[in-house]
Amino acid sequence: MRPFLMFAGAVDRLNDAIGSFIRWLALVMVIIGAYNALARYATRYFQTALSSNALNELQWYLFSVIFLLGAAYGLRHDVHVRVDVMYAKVSDKGRAWIDLLGTVLFLLPFSVLMLWVSFPSVMRSWSIREVSPDPGGLARYPIKALVLVSFGLLVLQGVAHVVRQVAVLKGIAGPVGGLSPSQASPPEPGYGDKHAPGTAGGPDEPDSRHGEGL
Repeated sequence: MRPFLMFAGAVDRLNDAIGSFIRWLALVMVIIGAYNALARYATRYFQTALSSNALNELQWYLFSVIFLLGAAYGLRHDVHVRVDVMYAKVSDKGRAWIDLLGTVLFLLPFSVLMLWVSFPSVMRSWSIREVSPDPGGLARYPIKALVLVSFGLLVLQGVAHVVRQVAVLKGIAGPVGGLSPSQASPPEPGYGDKHAPGTAGGPDEPDSRHGEGL
């Protein structure tokens, strides 16, 4: 099991490094988007184009990179949106089974299917060096190649996720991701509180801060 856990750790580090990189792309995307918005208004006064199709396309290219490369990073940190019906109410091993089956039955098959479906389109785009149809636009074949990279990273992270869930079921490692029932549904203040005998505020004991005759 140790070699598999080492593989999972290597995949985690890879996607963590990618996540650290794309967070800066988000800042660049915001700056370019703000410039494009201001440039459209400023063009009316200066009577010259201050933006371009290349800058407009670069903005959504950066968004595509963040989305595509961030998918595996989100899976690694368990931050994808989920609809929780019973997950928070089951035991750690129950959650491990849910994550394991969800990954094996849904995530991995879907990712492999998307690799198979998108591969011909990506190869065709690279063969013709596809570019934007808009004047001054950017090349499109590099961004299309990231579709394969994205789902490839998802497959790797999915396999790492399976390894970690199996380790949880075998008792080798602690729970991976998700919230424990106490974290997911904190009790209301005062509900079910029990005080040790003799402490202040206990239901059956006098408050130690006051005298017995008061």
